[in-house]
Amino acid sequence: MFFSNTSSSGSTEVSEFILVGFPGIQSWQHWLSIPLALLFFIALMANITLLITFYTDPNLHEPMYYFLAMLALVDLGLCNSVTPKLLGILWFGAKTISSSACFTQIYFIHCLLGVESGVFLVMAYDRYVAICNPLRYLYIITNSFVVKAMAFILIRNTVLVLPLPFLAARLHYCSRNTIKYSFCANLAVVSLACEDFTISSAYQLTVAWSFLSGDLALIIISYCFIFRAVLKLQAEGAAMKALSTCSSHLTLILFFYTVLVVLVITHKNAHKIPSDIPNMANVLHLIVPPSLNPIVYGVRTKEIKHGIQKVFVKSRRLSSET
Repeated sequence: MFFSNTSSSGSTEVSEFILVGFPGIQSWQHWLSIPLALLFFIALMANITLLITFYTDPNLHEPMYYFLAMLALVDLGLCNSVTPKLLGILWFGAKTISSSACFTQIYFIHCLLGVESGVFLVMAYDRYVAICNPLRYLYIITNSFVVKAMAFILIRNTVLVLPLPFLAARLHYCSRNTIKYSFCANLAVVSLACEDFTISSAYQLTVAWSFLSGDLALIIISYCFIFRAVLKLQAEGAAMKALSTCSSHLTLILFFYTVLVVLVITHKNAHKIPSDIPNMANVLHLIVPPSLNPIVYGVRTKEIKHGIQKVFVKSRRLSSET
């Protein structure tokens, strides 16, 4: 847990923050909670089902599905780090959050977003090797490669994001404690400090842009090589078959990074647009992908679809026997 320091000036130190939720739509925020709760339920059930399927079906014990399992775990962490508190705000008006819980939420949100971006990057490399170097795929994308890639992504994000909550916690919050979001976003929290927070905000922007823009640039390069290789395919239907293996991945990447661009634009033009719009965009970016990712892969990937069917058939058989 992360704790804020006691103010040396003797002023009262903030021990908790207030999350305002969606102040512009308080009259119908209970109705808003219905689709958000539904998305949360879908995210939980879909990702858990996906993980059970990967674990029980030996045919899915391959590198590509290990990446999807990692994505499912990250999505479960993301939606659980935000949605329960958000629903508490909308249903019960539980807007207060302790400073330690707030700084902890900052860490997990930023860390998991970085891990998700890294997983998308490794999956893009997996598709690049599968299409551009198919004969060497089994020699390059091995179980050892998966372990090393996942370890690198986890270490990169857990270590480099760790200073964020500590930099936020060392600041003094001696007057304002109202966060204009539904969760503890780092910049929204440190901007409430009654001292200079340049170091904290600069560190976040540096880490975020180096992670996300770097990952996105490498993903774009991978797909440039993929599209070039696909255009050279001469066999009838070969190009469409090759692209179909990338369609699910491309769909999720486009959504993930498009919403990030929207967030940047709304943040830079915050004085021109209602505060509820960037607030809602932030919430949707943390809730929609966890519910969308397993559905897109479950529907569009034949092997996963068959694996899920096996899980449900086996569960029905066990329930009938009992």
